[in-house]
Order: sequence, then C-alpha cells, then structure tokens
Amino acid sequence: MNNEFSSAALTGAGLAVGLALLAVEHWRWWKTGGNPATAGGGGRDPRALVPFWSGIAFGTLMVACPAGLLGTASGAMRWGGNALGDLLMSTLTGQRSSVVATAAAPQLNADGALIVTAIVIVLWLLRKQIAKVAKRGFKSGVWTGTLLAIGTGTFALIGNLVVPNVNSLGAMLLGKVVHGTFL
Repeated sequence: MNNEFSSAALTGAGLAVGLALLAVEHWRWWKTGGNPATAGGGGRDPRALVPFWSGIAFGTLMVACPAGLLGTASGAMRWGGNALGDLLMSTLTGQRSSVVATAAAPQLNADGALIVTAIVIVLWLLRKQIAKVAKRGFKSGVWTGTLLAIGTGTFALIGNLVVPNVNSLGAMLLGKVVHGTFL
C-alpha cells in the first residue's frame, strides 16, 4: 500500500480544498437560503446547513477511527484532497504543497465506536429515503470534515467537541440501557 495513502497528514493544498468545499456550501446556502429553487436568495434557513455540518461531524468521527473501513476511507479522502489540491496548486502557482497538520483528533474509543456503528447502520438503512440535496450536502461535509477537522488550531475544535461527546454518549448508553442504570 502507498504510504502517502495511509498517511494522516494534511497538506496546505488539501487544506485549500477543504476550505473551498466549506466556502462553496455556505455560498450556496447564502444565495439560495437553503432552497435551490429560489436562486435569488432570501430566507437563509440555517436548518438547510444541517446535512453539511452533520457530514463534517461524521468526517471528524471517521478521522478519529483508529482503523477499519471508516479510518481507511478518511485516509483515502484526505489523500484525494491532498492530491487534487497539490495538482491544482502546482498547476496554478508552480508551487508544491507541504504538510501543515497531522491527524490529532481524539481517538474514538469502544463506547464511541458503538454510536458510530449505529449511525452507519441507520444511514445505510435510510439511504433511499434521504433527499438528494441532503445527501450531496452530507457527502460534501464528510469530505470537508476529513480535511479540516485534524491538526491543531481552529478546525481541531470540531474534533475536540465531537469525538469526546460521542465517546461519552456511548458510555452513557451502555451504562443506562445495557447495565440497567437507566434511572
């Protein structure tokens, strides 16, 4: 396997791709107000961004997976973002990108993995009922999350909020439902 493919590193060019995805999704929302039929804007219902930001949270959880299909997929998405960004950067500017961050999201533990597994099962079973626009926003958010929610700084805040809370939710679920401490 290619070592760069399994790398948890984010390049400046991959960061540019993640920022572009973030900007495009918010620009669409700003222009349409969450409703593509009203291209004139207006309304700007923040609920229209829920699929995108849910995708960012899920992408962050994928980065926090130490291995498995989700961890491997997040590495592939990051590799793809780095490669695409570097191709564009080198073509447009003549400069190559360098590593700006490595995966530093808190690791998902066994309790959090229970929640992530349940989310994946629910998403799989409901995939036909989810609207196409919501799927596009979610998928864009997942790719954005795998690119932006690693490292240190502002974007690491998402990882430091999402992962520990999912771990705590899993522990609470096990304690309350499985072990009978519901009350």
